Amino acid sequence: MRTTPVRDLDEEALLATFTPLLPQGAAEVPNGDDAAVVPLSEPRVVITTDVLVEDRHFSRNWSSGADVGWRSIMQNAADVGSMGAVPVSFVAAVVLPGDLPVDWVRGLAAGMAAACEELTAQTGVPCGVVGGDLSAGDAVVVAVTAHGDLRGHTPVLRSGARVGDVVAHAGTLGRSAAGLAALRAGHHDRDTAVYRRPRPPLAVALTARHAHAMLDVSDGLLRDAGRMARASGVTLDVHLPVDPELAAMAEALGADPLPWVAGGGEDHGFLAAFAPGTVPAGFQVLGAVRERGSHAVLVDGAPPTLTVGWDHFGGR
Repeated sequence: MRTTPVRDLDEEALLATFTPLLPQGAAEVPNGDDAAVVPLSEPRVVITTDVLVEDRHFSRNWSSGADVGWRSIMQNAADVGSMGAVPVSFVAAVVLPGDLPVDWVRGLAAGMAAACEELTAQTGVPCGVVGGDLSAGDAVVVAVTAHGDLRGHTPVLRSGARVGDVVAHAGTLGRSAAGLAALRAGHHDRDTAVYRRPRPPLAVALTARHAHAMLDVSDGLLRDAGRMARASGVTLDVHLPVDPELAAMAEALGADPLPWVAGGGEDHGFLAAFAPGTVPAGFQVLGAVRERGSHAVLVDGAPPTLTVGWDHFGGR
């Protein structure tokens, strides 16, 4: 069966193939006008944006359009949730090569829709992809902007960690990096679900609005812990947990799981600092907040010796 490439359709026809797949959430003016109108419960809005670039963040060799669509929504939803807000809408700017199959683009929209459905199930608040833009280019680029509703709550910043706080994490650690390592090694039979479609525990994060500080772990536990520590003027002393599934995957690949946990990133869990005795269910205690020393982050009381995470411009 012949697969229709993007170049065979004009923009209107291409839009007509996938925009009906995108949910509109509670938009008062949905996709199709010059701009969408989305109701909020208060004047403040949380806004964030993130981008996925082909062969930089994903490969079409092992990520379907639906996988990329899911990731594009979830990585933005995690940033919104880390602020204590509920995602209510997304807009997507998408660059498409002319030889890209239209079915891949439909899959992209279907993945976005599935992610929105999952978020709505977690939060009870409808959300959707209410607009965006298309352009032709040499590689697939998906840039998504998310809007979050604080619903009367104070935003949770990364700068509020206090000496004596408990450091805790919700979600997976190292599983995305392990999945990517398996794919690069040709082990497509291994568990790559977290890499392909991360599932940030947004509902758990929204029970942590009382946290003194919180952020999305997207660039690796130690790098993101350092960001919280520097913003708060403290030192975070953490433990690196290796769950049994991760240990088994590392053994199968002949790898050390600790660098995945320390610096893997893209699990999109939540790192938070809580007053003692206030850590909510769903968070795993990893350590404590100390007075600021010569290092922003310690691992079991000592300076870290492992790779500290992703940096687009720092050689990794």
